[in-house]
Amino acid sequence: MSALQDLIPVVNKLQDIVSNANLTDLDLPLLTVIGSQSAGKSSVLENIVGRDFLPRGTGIVTRRPLILQLINIDSGDLSVKVNAGIETDEDPNQRTLEEHLLKADSANSNLAPKEWGEFLHLPGKRFYNFENIKHEIERETARIAGKNKGISRVPINLKVYSSHVLDLTLVDLPGLTKIPIGDQPTDIERQIKNLVLEYVSKPNSIILAVTPANIDLVNSEALKLARQVDPQGRRTIGILSKIDLMDHGTNALDILTGKVYPLKLGFIGVVNRSQQDISTSKSLEDSLASERDFFISHPAYRNVASHCGTTYLARTLNRTLMNHIRDRLPDIKAKLNTLIGQTEQELASYGECDNVTQENRGALILQLMNRFSTGFIDSIEGNSSEMSTKELCGGARIYYVYNEVLGRSLRSINPLQNLTIQDIRTAIRNSTGPRPSLFVPELAFDLLVKPQIKLLEGPAHRCVELVYEELMKIGHSCGSKELSRYPKLRTRLIEVVSDLLRDRLGPTSRYIQSLIDINRSYINTNHPGFVGAANAMASVVEDRQRQKHSDSRTMSKKINGKAKPVNGKAFGNKLIDGDARESSKGESKSQDAKIVKTKDVKDDEEDEDGDDEFVDDSKLSIVPGSDSLEKPNKDTFLNFFFGKESPSPKQMQSQSTAQYETTSDSILLGDSSSSTLQFHNFEEPSVDEQMDNLTLSGEALGEREHMECELIRRLIVSYFGIIRQTIQDQVPKAIMCLLVNYTKSSIQNALVEKLYKKTLFDELLYEDETLSQERQKCQKLLKTYREASEVINEVI
Repeated sequence: MSALQDLIPVVNKLQDIVSNANLTDLDLPLLTVIGSQSAGKSSVLENIVGRDFLPRGTGIVTRRPLILQLINIDSGDLSVKVNAGIETDEDPNQRTLEEHLLKADSANSNLAPKEWGEFLHLPGKRFYNFENIKHEIERETARIAGKNKGISRVPINLKVYSSHVLDLTLVDLPGLTKIPIGDQPTDIERQIKNLVLEYVSKPNSIILAVTPANIDLVNSEALKLARQVDPQGRRTIGILSKIDLMDHGTNALDILTGKVYPLKLGFIGVVNRSQQDISTSKSLEDSLASERDFFISHPAYRNVASHCGTTYLARTLNRTLMNHIRDRLPDIKAKLNTLIGQTEQELASYGECDNVTQENRGALILQLMNRFSTGFIDSIEGNSSEMSTKELCGGARIYYVYNEVLGRSLRSINPLQNLTIQDIRTAIRNSTGPRPSLFVPELAFDLLVKPQIKLLEGPAHRCVELVYEELMKIGHSCGSKELSRYPKLRTRLIEVVSDLLRDRLGPTSRYIQSLIDINRSYINTNHPGFVGAANAMASVVEDRQRQKHSDSRTMSKKINGKAKPVNGKAFGNKLIDGDARESSKGESKSQDAKIVKTKDVKDDEEDEDGDDEFVDDSKLSIVPGSDSLEKPNKDTFLNFFFGKESPSPKQMQSQSTAQYETTSDSILLGDSSSSTLQFHNFEEPSVDEQMDNLTLSGEALGEREHMECELIRRLIVSYFGIIRQTIQDQVPKAIMCLLVNYTKSSIQNALVEKLYKKTLFDELLYEDETLSQERQKCQKLLKTYREASEVINEVI
């Protein structure tokens, strides 16, 4: 046998290996036979084998793929000798006399019969009677696919040894159908089509598309399906069956010569056995002789008779398959080498099953502990080789908690949260006691700022919890595949790390709480970043004067706008005179009131200071048409703490007189609103009611109280910002020192202290049964790949 002829036996060996190991990732060269039901597929295969061995009947007969290996043998070859212990398909007690004589003659001559069959699922058993092969195919089909008309993807492997066949490997698939008949499944068409596509879509598969010659070629289901996976027609061989049943006067010569539907491997015509031949048990030798006579004697096929018939078909298939194997075998070998490398890596990840002994158990546990702790530290430091590229993990997430989560939470806190103006005013008054204050009491600021500092407590503790959770997540994700081999050891390692983190969570949280308490215990108003009372009050006064100036300009614009003529016409004389009188009277009243107020202020200052100082009249200038007195010096923020804006009794009397005169003039001028206010009767609350309700929410803020409240607000905002920056800086440092760094430096010692005990070795090194099964499966797979590689190396 030449080296080229050795290729098909090599593929047969590979096919046995693949079938035994149930491999699906190794694509081997095969001849795949497809066609519609009753297209003649079974007859074509039986003609090639020269034996009647396939089940026949109505409906779906082939319900499982049949991988048929034809092996040419020589009767004198020692490899086909019958051994003494070989099993046959027959019961010795049920043999006929002829069979006994044949068996005795075979035993005496130690020679095997000329041909027999073997099934892969029945190793060591030979079927010399091909009728029994047919029954075994039916039994095996029913065992897997059931007794109904369902199909199965599990193939049946049959080897036929004969000196009358050429080496071939074929796959007989269920016939394509359109309509379910009888008890066939309703989706039988889809099931069969998917099964056929599973085989013909493989690049190493050569498609044998069987089409009856007595139907139009355009209606061929086999050619239609082959064209989907092989549009160029490079690996499709067309087989025209039943060519003798064409209508008289027609022939398939144009199809056979490639003029109708060109295929690179061409079309081959065959003549099938008729149903009458099968019923009368006409021998295949006679059928093949009739086929040769038909092509030689037919006037249309006479010139192409040498390229038609089953004999030519078998030789063509043998040659095509050998050439295909020769072309594809290097790729198969490269694929095998890749699979071997991948399987070896997978097996190495599971570890060797015999590398753990009583002597090296302790060393193995220390090694696994060291890998676990190193992986934990590397994940925090960002040195892990298995870090994710899809999301933040390890130390990067901890940094995100510090920089983004904590910072955003602290910045989102309002320094004046839950603090109203009324609360500030109440605190100020409560801090003064029964005495009026000259300055804003500092105690009020302390009382108000401490609760605001406590608002920073929540984000700080949440930061500790997030870092703790991330460290726990790192501990659960650490460990190599080798560590997963020992689930109990991995569980105990995680428990030790969890206990260590839990022990450090309490001291870290208490220290964070102490940071908040420390900053609340002493309010340092001498901090360099604190705005201070003087600067804060200066800004408040400046803002207040700017607001007054803006309001004054707005009022002046409104007054000036009223004095302008409307549509270019003046008002009546009476109305103008009345407005003039009212305006002049108002100006005189205002000037008189200002002068009285100034004088009263001077008297109060003389009384308080005890000096005989007086205000020079030359320093007071009354601007006609102005509502205020211009003073040589502007008011400073200290004036608001000496009660200057509070009216003295003389001022109150002058203001009352001026208000009364203004009200009287309003009544005389016809101001109904003033008249209503003049004669409205107010009901004074009782003393008990006033003592029961001592809140200040119903009172309007005076000028002094407004300035004091605004000052306190600005001081709180300034001091809160200082403490917020301190907390944002100190909390991450404390967490790193007390939790993260401590865990990194202590994890190795904690693991050794808790787990490195001889009494625990057996428990810790208990291997997972599932992983053990996976290792055994991987070892078996690797053995199969290596066997297949050795088979290929025999011919390459």
